[in-house]
Amino acid sequence: MAWRNSDASMNKTLRRRSGVLALVLVALSGCATLNELRSEVTAYSQWPAGRAPGHYRFERLPSQQARAAQQQLLEDAARGAIEAAGFKPAAAEAPADVSIQLDARADGSENAALFNDPFWYGGGGLRRVPFGFGWGGRPWSSWGLWGGPPALYDREVVLLIRDRRSGELLYEAHASNEGGSPSLNTLLGAMFAAALKDFPAGNAAPHAVVAPLTP
Repeated sequence: MAWRNSDASMNKTLRRRSGVLALVLVALSGCATLNELRSEVTAYSQWPAGRAPGHYRFERLPSQQARAAQQQLLEDAARGAIEAAGFKPAAAEAPADVSIQLDARADGSENAALFNDPFWYGGGGLRRVPFGFGWGGRPWSSWGLWGGPPALYDREVVLLIRDRRSGELLYEAHASNEGGSPSLNTLLGAMFAAALKDFPAGNAAPHAVVAPLTP
């Protein structure tokens, strides 16, 4: 009967669409909702009791100076979270109370473009991939549509705050999540907001923090 064949074809189509949707949800596993991001945060604090946040200036390692465009992307993304924590940017010629260093990484089993700097140490056979400027990997293959599980990437940002006079490290925070792309440029603001959620308190136990995704 024609109507039975039609129903069977429709059910098959629905099953295929459900399978694709499931893969999409796996690839977006770092997200709490479409406009929020869930990250795992650890923060270590030696911030002096009663000390106000004060003025800050970004500091770049020589390796970060060599990739100025990517570092500028990090700094622009982190400003909102840093200033929400009470810090103010130091004027060009004015002294700063603290220096802030930033970095980001995405580790996965696909994509080439390996690069290293003193923040990160490789291991486990994973490869460091670029964190910004679009989606990485082969179109659709990282979603698992052509067989095999979808590729997943461990993505992390780190933020270090140092006293400008003594050089003492006062605060260290990491925020990480997992997803189907190494691209971080749309996630950075939420990840830095999560990293500074506890400031000035520290919490060395990994814990989940949900932060809104910003345009």
